[in-house]
Amino acid sequence: MLVLLPPSEGKASSGRGAPLNPESLSLPGLAAARQAVLAELVELCAGDEEKAREVLGLSEGLRGEVAKNAGLLTAGARPAGEIYTGVLYDALGLATLDPAAKRRAARSLLVFSGLWGALGVTDRIPSYRCSMGVKLPGLGALAGHWRAPMAEVLPEAAGDGLVLDLRSAAYAAAWKPKGEVAGRTATVRVLHAPTRKVVSHFNKATKGRIVRALLTEGAAPKDPAELVVALRDLGYEVEAAAPEKAQKPWALDVLVDEVH
Repeated sequence: MLVLLPPSEGKASSGRGAPLNPESLSLPGLAAARQAVLAELVELCAGDEEKAREVLGLSEGLRGEVAKNAGLLTAGARPAGEIYTGVLYDALGLATLDPAAKRRAARSLLVFSGLWGALGVTDRIPSYRCSMGVKLPGLGALAGHWRAPMAEVLPEAAGDGLVLDLRSAAYAAAWKPKGEVAGRTATVRVLHAPTRKVVSHFNKATKGRIVRALLTEGAAPKDPAELVVALRDLGYEVEAAAPEKAQKPWALDVLVDEVH
């Protein structure tokens, strides 16, 4: 099982660890594309602060993020699973998983990123600010920048098992599973059962809890149909139907009564 996660806007501080070693990151086929984004982002943020703030879409209160990006090459690095914070990651609680579940997380979780493309949760990175929606002056829209290298690398990373895609639309634009990989991909939408509406906070929190439960229980569904069974066994109310056309992703709705 491969689980695709969005990053979080909020991030923990870099800390005082050793700086980034790009060669140590997962998915080495993305190295050249990562280096291109990293070099331009550092150069942009080391120059005109106002221009950098405009390009990155940062408010006045986030001005300090520009200086953070300018220092990415020398800042301390920590595991990505510690850098990313926010609702989904709080609910996932990587730090409190048992050892076996942590090993499963290291093997199966990929976090998508405007700067790094995609990362494993044990990859060591500095704290940064660069969403997938950014358009860098030299590279253009980051989602477009990542499509070609992702198309080369991600199908192999997906292997022959389930792909559980929990990314938001902006990050899903960087790689869309195709062909037989798409046929064993499942997306999940979390709905407030009484209203059947998506509510952002508990949508993210529920996705984090789902991933935690799958990792903790050692569930290993091989395809979307088995995922539906696994989620129901974990106590979730799931609505799903096989797509009408072959080699298309399954869309699962998880219904939750309480917003928390």
